Amino acid sequence: MSKTRIWHHSFTVLEKLPPYADAMAAHFKKVARPETEVVLHGMHVDTYLTDYPGNDIQYGYFQTLHAQQFLMGAVAAEEQGFDAFAMMTLPEPSIQECRSLVDIPVVGYGESAMTVASLLGQRIGMLAFIKEMLPTLDRNADRVGLGARWVGAHEVGFGFNDVLAAYSDPAPLLERFRASARALIAKGADVIIPGEAPLNMLLNRAGISDVDGVPLVDSLAATIKCAEMLVDLRRTTGVKQAKRGYFAAQPPRERLKELWKFYGLDRVSP
Repeated sequence: MSKTRIWHHSFTVLEKLPPYADAMAAHFKKVARPETEVVLHGMHVDTYLTDYPGNDIQYGYFQTLHAQQFLMGAVAAEEQGFDAFAMMTLPEPSIQECRSLVDIPVVGYGESAMTVASLLGQRIGMLAFIKEMLPTLDRNADRVGLGARWVGAHEVGFGFNDVLAAYSDPAPLLERFRASARALIAKGADVIIPGEAPLNMLLNRAGISDVDGVPLVDSLAATIKCAEMLVDLRRTTGVKQAKRGYFAAQPPRERLKELWKFYGLDRVSP
């Protein structure tokens, strides 16, 4: 089977979170096929005032600004010969625009998790630790088409720093997660998406894939598998993403780069 190269792009500055980056790299090596190479990328090292983007991405406009780095990453991935681009962040800012810029498959962390969840059960819920972002996640579920199957995005009850601290002593936080999961199950969820990637990694490291028989979607794995699937479909059937209409039409690459330079965005290009 042909080799597949996937450009992973995180919303974090990976250089500032080496344990997290190492854990993700090991996880991707486990879940991807042997012939798949997942190359990790993150945001520009000077993007945030803190180590984690949670202070910024609770605001919609800041997500829009930061999204430009994902769009530049997708273009760089295509120009460097990657087979797919993985937007590895739950809110997936400007993912539709990202798909319009390139011909290679673009997959999103949230969309991939929701797609896989829809194959595992009928009523899907999500637990996330950035409470300000919950309305965006509900809107994304509607965009994906979950509709009446969506139980909603709910606050898990702890934050990013709690998750990082739990990497060395996970038991207490895992019990808090189970309590939140059971509350969501009581609302009717029979599949749960454990929100942001650091929480996903914590559960995976602990070997937890369900709560009381309700499956937990490994969104990181789902994203890589969706990328592999789209690459395979293209190679075997020739199918590609739509390029018709205002939202999908691909702009001229030369003009795109001229505008990035005009707005001073080229300085953060990967």
